[in-house]
Amino acid sequence: MKEKMEFKTETKRLLDLMINSIYTHKEIFLRELISNASDAIDKRHYLSLTDSTKAADAYEILVEADKEARTLTITDNGVGMTKADLIDHLGTIAKSGSKEFLEKIANEKTPDVDIIGQFGVGFYSAFMVAKEITVYTKSVADGTAHVFTSLGLDSYDIDVCDKKDFGTQIVISLRENTEDINYDEYLDEYQIKELIKKYSDYVRYPIKTWVTKYDEKKDDKDEEEHTHLELETINSMLPIWKKNKSEITDEELNNFYKSKFMDYQDPITTIHVNVEGMLTYNALLFIPKKPIYDFNDRNERGLQLYTKGVFILDKCKDLIPEYLRFVKGLVDSADLPLNISREMLQEDRSIKKIATNVEKKILAELGRMLKNDREKYEEFFNDYGVNLKFGLYEEYGAKKDSLKDLIILSSLNQEKRISFAEYKEAMIEGQKDIYYAVGKDKDAVLKLPQMDLIKNKGYDVLILTDDVDEFMLQVLSEYDGVKFKSINQGDLDLIDEEAAKKIDDLKEEKKDILEDIKKALPECKDVIFSKRLVEAPCCLSAAEGLSFEMERVLQAQHQGHGMKAERILEINPNHAVFKAMETAYEKDKESLSKYAKLLYTQALLMEGILPTDPQEFSNSLCEFMVNSVK
Repeated sequence: MKEKMEFKTETKRLLDLMINSIYTHKEIFLRELISNASDAIDKRHYLSLTDSTKAADAYEILVEADKEARTLTITDNGVGMTKADLIDHLGTIAKSGSKEFLEKIANEKTPDVDIIGQFGVGFYSAFMVAKEITVYTKSVADGTAHVFTSLGLDSYDIDVCDKKDFGTQIVISLRENTEDINYDEYLDEYQIKELIKKYSDYVRYPIKTWVTKYDEKKDDKDEEEHTHLELETINSMLPIWKKNKSEITDEELNNFYKSKFMDYQDPITTIHVNVEGMLTYNALLFIPKKPIYDFNDRNERGLQLYTKGVFILDKCKDLIPEYLRFVKGLVDSADLPLNISREMLQEDRSIKKIATNVEKKILAELGRMLKNDREKYEEFFNDYGVNLKFGLYEEYGAKKDSLKDLIILSSLNQEKRISFAEYKEAMIEGQKDIYYAVGKDKDAVLKLPQMDLIKNKGYDVLILTDDVDEFMLQVLSEYDGVKFKSINQGDLDLIDEEAAKKIDDLKEEKKDILEDIKKALPECKDVIFSKRLVEAPCCLSAAEGLSFEMERVLQAQHQGHGMKAERILEINPNHAVFKAMETAYEKDKESLSKYAKLLYTQALLMEGILPTDPQEFSNSLCEFMVNSVK
């Protein structure tokens, strides 16, 4: 019995955009439908490994044009669809990211880009050329055949039908030609062959279509009398990843990537791996130019897994580490059983070896890019650098030796990001450590009071802007024998022995006022005279261990459990503020507490830390201002 169903709201919006298409690359609809057909055959083939009754004698995809009826038909003998599948896959945009897709294209006036496949809306792309689509399908799951019909408006119909074979047949009734668009070109034999070769040559099942064959002429009759039609396989069927690198063009790789992994831009780089020996496998890996829609979905991590050319698993997490989750691609190994399970994958030694080798290949390619194509690497690091940082930090720095030379950071003295090796090479005479500071950008770091002596010395300072940066440097501890040193933690050891001795002597001389300031500030571990300040009156430093930035990150992640960096108030003994505090202390020791709290709160604010009692700070500041004019 025929049922009429309403499209979901988002699907209606998408269909409206397709029917009133603003895309120039309408031809990709054929690529999308062929890819769907290939996936359906993959699924049936996989099911047949454990249930031979679901196997087909041979798998193929058929593309047929009927010029008189103005229809284009794509037929496969794949897994087919149940009624529920039709509703879920054709009646709804099932893929995540559909809202973002709609928002993106709604904001584009004339986008000349291929973004159809990015959000799993391949079937709907057919409405760019179709006035009506009819889908006949029979599922191997229940053996029932159904027909889906839609004009691409508000609704669609589903009914049972007679269909002999398992699989799906999509019949596209083309739109009428306009002054600007000739839809009949998609019925042209030559055009169909060109599109199949262009977009789907890598599909490993035969894609067939009717082609004109010329007979040997026997007389001068009309040439059409000496032709006949034959079914011809158009695609090479050899999976692209099994071809030699020299046989594959960049265009083929890019088209394969965009079609297979639903991106609309060419990848930033491609890694082709062919290993033979004790362990034989092929791998084809891509780094997207920009993070695609599922980048932050950790469940979407993993490489596709094939064994002996048979699709096994879509997202095999065991093949790639978490920190490289942005890498897309596949692995095909002849050394895995066809019936390998997820549980077996986790224990399989071959998988672990492949994963280790794949990781090394990716890092080697990144190292090559950093050395030979710095601009491209900078572009890569803008989007994915934080992943490498996490990879270095995780597992207590187990991979730090592999990753440390791939890290590039902004610095005070350089316009572009630099590596640790480049920082070390540029160190000036007398510099003992690699200095770093936490800040949102270079201007923020320059304003830190702790920078006074560093700037005077001319030393460069690495600028840490990501939450993971300081954790990463703590794991590294040093680079090539040179220690990392925070500008606001510990003794910077930047002044000469004579100047340091003067401050130590002054500390002993003024120990009474320092002790009273410390008493007034129980939250401070210590109050000292600073050996790093030149112009600023004070600053806050952290004791060794947890820094202020690490405290902030842990608290934001609810992992700190009340942990706080130990605070040290550093006072510039040569600043007029301290001289004023001394004068007030000599007149009225009780007043020192208010001055101390004001100075401490000032140091907190410079460090980006809010005071625990802003009202008290405000009242004290107002009182100070009033008293200063009496």
